[in-house]
Amino acid sequence: MRFTKLRYFCSVVGIVLYVVDIGSDIWVAVQFYHDGHYAWFALTLLLVLSGSVSTQIFSYAWFRDDIEQGDLACGMTKTQLNFLHVLQLGTFTRYYQLLKKGVTAIQTKHSLGSQDRTLHLQLFGMATDLSMLKLFRTFLESAPQLLLQVYIILGHSHRSIIQYICVTGSFLSIAWATVDYRRCFRRSLPHLTEMPSGLPTAVYLLYKLLTILSRVLSLSLLVVWNAYCALVLAFVWLLGTVWTHVLQTDFCTSEYLEEFYRGVIGVILIFTFFNVKGQNTRVPMVIYYTLYVLQNLAVPVMVFFLKSADEMSSYFWLVTFAIAGSLLAGLMCLSVFYAFMHPRGESREADEVDGLGEESENSRRRKMFLQH
Repeated sequence: MRFTKLRYFCSVVGIVLYVVDIGSDIWVAVQFYHDGHYAWFALTLLLVLSGSVSTQIFSYAWFRDDIEQGDLACGMTKTQLNFLHVLQLGTFTRYYQLLKKGVTAIQTKHSLGSQDRTLHLQLFGMATDLSMLKLFRTFLESAPQLLLQVYIILGHSHRSIIQYICVTGSFLSIAWATVDYRRCFRRSLPHLTEMPSGLPTAVYLLYKLLTILSRVLSLSLLVVWNAYCALVLAFVWLLGTVWTHVLQTDFCTSEYLEEFYRGVIGVILIFTFFNVKGQNTRVPMVIYYTLYVLQNLAVPVMVFFLKSADEMSSYFWLVTFAIAGSLLAGLMCLSVFYAFMHPRGESREADEVDGLGEESENSRRRKMFLQH
């Protein structure tokens, strides 16, 4: 249960990617404005703001809960927290606290005593909260941003270097957030087997990236065919949100925040499977990816039959093969990972840490957010 130098380095990489991703999105928005594409400018900026504001809401609520529970000594008053989160600095504040405390932890050379274990466990909790916030922001900003930029590139032949940088940044952000969340979360709970590094992590990463790539290309092709088909996204989001209501999630301490959380999960479910309540996922995952495959493959088939040969874009077949190929490869990685590489059982045991014997709000939140 050590917060190692590697984990500290990953936190530094995380904040760098966070800044690069947001910076490239804002840069693209400014370029659209200068080029006179005001609708694209507004949409790009709206996605940046929606991702940032949403994560600030959760960050503030978790800080408030932590202060009330005495779970984390954030060292700030509610007024200071309000000010920082209004300025959209909540995530940076969390990174600062994690890196500041992490320096002390990685300098520990001797065996961990009770106080040291408390510090390391707190650091894993802080890192897990950050990984959750990054996951939220990724699917509220980076994934939709990727969809928007691919739509603009394919549908309007508007290409620039910064757009490709934005697409690359969004893709890297998705990759980092999904893997970091899974590894960090399992590492923060000592009764769970840690996710192995190396090949299992690479296979899990490929599963997520390839299936999400297929999804983004499919939805982009649909919207290029008819912009009004963007309403399909709203319908899929509604289905995912209703499903979380049916499951009666219990993630937040506030009823209103819980409703907002369910809406966020609805957005995530547009792009990838998410285990909402930490339950056995075999049946839900099979149902989800069956519908996922049908939806993704239905789009190019529908476009092929409803568009004439003259209207068919030059990139149609390339995008179609990319959709089918990435989907097939992604599902193969999914099958291989869960058949041979998924960590099972409760192999790691940890002594109960003083002060954390009773389930605190912070640990309860993480357990409710468990993704097997």
